[in-house]
Amino acid sequence: MTAAGRPARTGFSIGAVLDQLRDEFPDVTISKIRFLEAEGLVSPARAASGYRQFSSADIDRLRYVLAAQRDQYLPLRVIKEQLDAADRGARPALHAQPDLPSAEPGLPTAEQFVVEDAANLTRAEFLDAAGIDAPMLAELEQYGLVGTYDRDAVLLARTVAELTRFGIEPRHLRVFQAAADRTVGLVEQVVAPLYQQRDPGARGRADDTARQLTALSVSLHTLLVKAGLRRLTGP
Repeated sequence: MTAAGRPARTGFSIGAVLDQLRDEFPDVTISKIRFLEAEGLVSPARAASGYRQFSSADIDRLRYVLAAQRDQYLPLRVIKEQLDAADRGARPALHAQPDLPSAEPGLPTAEQFVVEDAANLTRAEFLDAAGIDAPMLAELEQYGLVGTYDRDAVLLARTVAELTRFGIEPRHLRVFQAAADRTVGLVEQVVAPLYQQRDPGARGRADDTARQLTALSVSLHTLLVKAGLRRLTGP
């Protein structure tokens, strides 16, 4: 009992919750916490006076939601499904940070999109390594398919050379460049806010998220092409 004879409050006030979360999530506000409550992500108890009383479990849920939004950019609908599954015992405890789906065997993985420092070749070295002639390289450069003489560009040039055996010319491949640019643009929209964060681990999280999103995007493209080919060739 309090000195005034009223029952002592249990749990944490919304202000106390904000104090616990702010170091890890500097952008969190009381309005944000109230919004997450309104969306059904957390359901604190209410005192007789109407004040919210958050439990430690409620704070864990909020940490999970905020981390999933910040690091994985998951929509609230998906996060709520994960929380509901955890409540039913179908998922591990909420302390585990959600991961993006893993690629199926045979599909690209995030590790394949690690960007390494490229060792540029001379033009003559590039032509020799790629096995193409100067006119084809000029076409690749004209249509924006090759901009640097590095290992990836060598592999790209070899691939284009194989396509030319089927009558496909570099000018026909601009659609691939446009699709790649759109994919990179989509990934950039997602990870740009993470690159702007100031905490020491932000850059690493952004790089990892960019690689995972790229692998998933390329996997989706692969699966859509396979589905289209199935319609073309039959089962």
